[in-house]
Amino acid sequence: MYDVIILGSGPAGLTAAIYCGRANKNTLVMGGDTLGGQTAGIAKLENYPGWRGSGLELIEFMRAQAESFGARVEMKTAAHITNGADGTFVITDAHNNKYETRSIILATGASPRKLEIAGAREFFGRGVSYCATCDGFFFTDKTVLVIGGGNSALNDALYLADIAKTVKIIYRKSSFTRAEGILRDRVAAKENIECVFNTELKSIASRPGSETGELIATTTNDEQIVCDGIFVAIGHEANTDYLTEDIKRDDMGRLAPGALPAGMFVAGDVHSDIKMQIATAVGTGCTAAMDAIAYLNKNAQ
Repeated sequence: MYDVIILGSGPAGLTAAIYCGRANKNTLVMGGDTLGGQTAGIAKLENYPGWRGSGLELIEFMRAQAESFGARVEMKTAAHITNGADGTFVITDAHNNKYETRSIILATGASPRKLEIAGAREFFGRGVSYCATCDGFFFTDKTVLVIGGGNSALNDALYLADIAKTVKIIYRKSSFTRAEGILRDRVAAKENIECVFNTELKSIASRPGSETGELIATTTNDEQIVCDGIFVAIGHEANTDYLTEDIKRDDMGRLAPGALPAGMFVAGDVHSDIKMQIATAVGTGCTAAMDAIAYLNKNAQ
C-alpha cells in the first residue's frame, strides 16, 4: 500500500515526488514510457529560472533529488484506475500489475497533437516527425518543413536550422502572434529559415522517382512543396485516456481539480486553465503534493 502514487515523470510529477518524499510519505512515481516527457526533448532550456542545461539534464537532476528523499521512480504506464477498499485506489499498469494507494497525483502531461491529413500517418517515421530533437540529425543538410506557429514550432525551426540546409515554417495565419518576441527575432535573423504564412497542408506523398525519399507536401491552394522531412508542432492534447469517462475533461483532455474525486490531485500540463510551461508545472506539482499530504494527514487522524 502506497501513501501516494504519482503518474508522470515530468517536472510536475518529480516536484510532487520531492515534496511527498520529504514528508515521509511512501511514494511511487509511475514514469510512463519516457522519463521526463516533453521536457526531456528540450536541447537548450532557457526559460526555467536557475537552469542553463538541457531539459533531460534537469529531469535527471530532479529524479535524483526525489529518490534521495525516498521516492521510487519506475518506468511503468498506468492503464486504468479503479476504486479500492476504504477510499483507496487501485492502479493497473500496462502489464496488468496492480498497485494500491491512498492518494493519486495525476501528472501525465500532454502529447503532440497529430496532423490529420492524407499521408501524415503513412509517412510517420518515414519523413514525418513530432520531435525535432529526436529526429533532426537524420535531415542534415536537407530541406525540412515545420508545421505550426507557436513557441514549440519556432524552437523546432531554430534547432533544425543548425542541422538542415533549409527550414520552411508553414503557418496557417498571417504572423506568429502566439510565439514569444525573442523567438520571432531569432527566426527572422536565421538566413536559412523561410516563413510561409496563410498556408495549410492538405496532403503528404512521396515524390515520384526520388531515390532519397523526398516528399511532396501539397497545400490547400494546390501548391506543391518538395522537402525531405516534415516536423509537426501544432499543439498538444492531455494524456488522460486511462481515466474513466465520468471524470470531466476540457476540449484538450485536461482536468479541473474541483472535478476530481477525493484523494485524487492534478499537476502539470494535464491541469486545466494554466499555461503549459515548466515553471507552472513545477508550481502545480508543489501544490498537488501539499494538498495530497494534507489529505493523507487528515485521514490518518
